[in-house]
Amino acid sequence: MKKIQTLKISVLVFIFSLSVLSLAYSQSGDKIEVEKFGAIADGKTLNTLALQKAIDEVSRKGGGTLVFSKGKYLTGFLQIKSNVTLFLDEEAVLLGSTNPEDYQKLEIEDAPISPKTDDNSKLALLLAHRASNIAITGKGTIDGQGRELAFVIDSLHHTGERIDPNYSTQNNRPSETARPKIINFSECENVTVQGVTIKNSACWVQTYELCNNLVIDQVTVESRAYWNNDGMDITDCRNVRITNCDINSADDGICLKSYYPGYFNDSIYIANCYIRSSASAIKFGTASVGGFKNVVIDNITIKDTYRSAIAIESVDGGFIENVQVSNIMAVNTGNAIFVRLGHRAGETPGTVKNISFKNIKAQVPFGRPDEAYDMRGPELPFFHNQFPSPITGIPGHYIENISLENIEIIYPGRASKGMAYIPLWQLERVPEKIKDYPEYSMFGELPSWGFYIRHVKGITMKNIKLKLDNGDFRPAFVLEDVQQVDMENLDLPDDKNEQIILKNTRSTSFDSKSERFIKTIK
Repeated sequence: MKKIQTLKISVLVFIFSLSVLSLAYSQSGDKIEVEKFGAIADGKTLNTLALQKAIDEVSRKGGGTLVFSKGKYLTGFLQIKSNVTLFLDEEAVLLGSTNPEDYQKLEIEDAPISPKTDDNSKLALLLAHRASNIAITGKGTIDGQGRELAFVIDSLHHTGERIDPNYSTQNNRPSETARPKIINFSECENVTVQGVTIKNSACWVQTYELCNNLVIDQVTVESRAYWNNDGMDITDCRNVRITNCDINSADDGICLKSYYPGYFNDSIYIANCYIRSSASAIKFGTASVGGFKNVVIDNITIKDTYRSAIAIESVDGGFIENVQVSNIMAVNTGNAIFVRLGHRAGETPGTVKNISFKNIKAQVPFGRPDEAYDMRGPELPFFHNQFPSPITGIPGHYIENISLENIEIIYPGRASKGMAYIPLWQLERVPEKIKDYPEYSMFGELPSWGFYIRHVKGITMKNIKLKLDNGDFRPAFVLEDVQQVDMENLDLPDDKNEQIILKNTRSTSFDSKSERFIKTIK
């Protein structure tokens, strides 16, 4: 774990550098009221031309701050240019148009090519490409009016006026490629988003692609307007600091992605955030072409989250290495920890190694964690008992060097063999699902209630406390095809001895407290 300890020091160094850069860029240049360019804050007048003129002129003159005073500024697509800051006063609202014609895709030459199609990546309310020293600050609000906009897009498709070629007939909604995001910045340098509230997107709320030196601080996300409302997506970026944010999203809260071969996320710091989500709170790897390196996640509070509190996944050939997750409090979450190495795409499977979880507390309910939401995650199409936390590679390709220390998870229990049942002598019934979309529920019914660990090389578990609100007929742990296991000071229910099941597991070390729970099977 020396690499992970060094990681935290290096990340803290760049955090200080980013903070200085952020302050400098957000306070640079003259301050100019947007009304001087003809903007009208009545919530009815479309200000796109006036606001774009203001941005263009301020950038051309070397930079400055455009001030939005009290009022509602209706606008369509705006392109943010270098050295421009948008400052929103506390009672200022930048209001997205509900007319799809007010949004244009930006045609970009010489952009990196992704093997994963993302035609919607350049469709947004606020878009920047290859800009530097840009910022959105203040205590005001950006409201995308996403539900209303999505309904108009849907209606135009059905009337034949604006056909969405990727329309989802199964889900009865326009595709992601047809719905604008609120913020989409790509290949930008020195970006700050600070203090504002961003809400009601028709698609992902914020996307940052291939950016360097990105600060997102004290941002509130309220986006439960429509489907695919990720709070923020970070794609193949370097030197990123996400701190003190409050996120309530109808999809993943903070999602790291990697779309581009030869590029990867590097030096990412996420801390002091509150997240509520109808999907996963913090997730990375559902798009994992390049990879993820040097990621620190610290002091996160998670509540009412339908899927995983923390999900770390490589399924498209990318690498994941040097990740430190600590001080997580997750209450009412569908799953605590999910780590997955799969092989959905790419010439060869990727790698997942050097992952540390420390000081994690989680509570998993018996029912749906998002029951009170108006936007709820889709129901699973099969019967199952409550899922454990899976840590799974694939045959011949192991997750390597993973440690868990000071972990406490409360599970609901109440499992029934009549509901679903994988007997311990039939562990081979658990499918590999090598090419499937990564999700903690992807394997169907699992034979343990606490952790399910398969195809892992080098796992340390120390001070692990697993509790049950009610009884569960399954063991707490199942380990299959695992090498180099070190378990110490496990606190498990005493109602039965066989809580740790080992199959094809080698090079093990257990203290006397843990040893009494072990059963080895063939």
